[in-house]
Amino acid sequence: MNYSTMGTRITSVVVGSPVAGTIARPGDVLRKINGHVIRDVLDYTYYSYDSRLMIELEGADGRLKLVRVRKPEGTDPGLLFETYLMDKERSCANKCIFCFIDQLPKGMRETLYYKDDDVRLSFLQGNYVTLTNLARRDVERIVKLRISPINVSVHTLDPQLRAYMLGIGNGAAGIESLRTLARAGITLNCQIVCCPDVNDGKELIKTLSGLYALGRCINSVSVVPVGLTKHRQGLPKLLPFDRGRARDTVRVVREFGNMCLRKRGAKTFFCADELYIKAGLKLPPHEDYEGYPQLENGVGMMRLFITEFMDELEQAEQKGSGSSFSIATGTAAEGFLSNLLMTASAKYGNIHGKVCAINNDFFGHEVSVSGLITGKDIVAQLKDADLGARLLVPINMLKHGEDVFLDDMTVDDLSRELRIAVRVVKQDGADLLRAMVES
Repeated sequence: MNYSTMGTRITSVVVGSPVAGTIARPGDVLRKINGHVIRDVLDYTYYSYDSRLMIELEGADGRLKLVRVRKPEGTDPGLLFETYLMDKERSCANKCIFCFIDQLPKGMRETLYYKDDDVRLSFLQGNYVTLTNLARRDVERIVKLRISPINVSVHTLDPQLRAYMLGIGNGAAGIESLRTLARAGITLNCQIVCCPDVNDGKELIKTLSGLYALGRCINSVSVVPVGLTKHRQGLPKLLPFDRGRARDTVRVVREFGNMCLRKRGAKTFFCADELYIKAGLKLPPHEDYEGYPQLENGVGMMRLFITEFMDELEQAEQKGSGSSFSIATGTAAEGFLSNLLMTASAKYGNIHGKVCAINNDFFGHEVSVSGLITGKDIVAQLKDADLGARLLVPINMLKHGEDVFLDDMTVDDLSRELRIAVRVVKQDGADLLRAMVES
């Protein structure tokens, strides 16, 4: 076996780590930990958990090097590798009829077009995967290493329908892997992208029933409405959710959630906020979300934000500054943020702000969430408006860890175009209140 080609070459040793000060060096290749061959980050994470390790390395000269390490249980030994996964990331080979990436226009930054479907990233970073690219040995390794939780894009448990929705030949492949993991007791969070006239209605009931039957290993299930942009040329025709369909879907999911609560003590089944908004229904209360297991799918995100805002408002002692501001947001959040603004104004008296809902001209008006608003749409719709002294924009409009919008406009660009100070607000209701009362 040629270990040097397996992505386990060490690039650096973390200063102050358990391995620092040993004979481990950049350029060495990690072969085994406690006798177990290390192929990728899952092996490394699992087998390095113990407090006592025997690490086998292959030095640059080809000689075997043995490193004994004692450390607190669960502490990373301190080795960094050429790639995060210590292996090549698995991309998505599916052709999902609802895939949002396939609905992007040309000319955006290259990273936006990449689709991953790597079960290791599901465990390590919370990504949702279809399980369609797993061989039996991959599933067996997940079970052996007790890798949990795994986040799965299910959509339907009907093999023929799943084959159609995912654009693959064998729709049963991922379903069988899901059932194998469930039988093994692996904790699973499941996502259903719901498409009217495809997997809603009776098909949704069958899917939810099937997931419930898999038992308590199903930790949570989210039902998310399909997102449709105006750039669907050459793709299957899909319908958006209207008010009636959204209400029907919410009712079905609520019934399953209430049934699960009665029988198992937890609701487990949730709708994304967007379905409640499309249905014209109130969001469930804070306690209904059971710790918010699927925030990344927009399940309870607005309720948590409101709860954080109200908690901060109740505890805060500061007064409003009187400095005027505007809040840029998607149309879905307009009403919620307007209510929060009115609530804060009622308490402080001298808060002068307004909410500016941005229509998504870039992707189309069916897309209403804040996270898909571009800088150019903000500029086009607010350039002649009286925005006050500051513009507040939510951080989910920006690339993670950077100040760049989807269209590569930066926060500084936006500030220059609108000739106004721009304040980025964290995904935290308390931070919105702090931004409102700042000078």
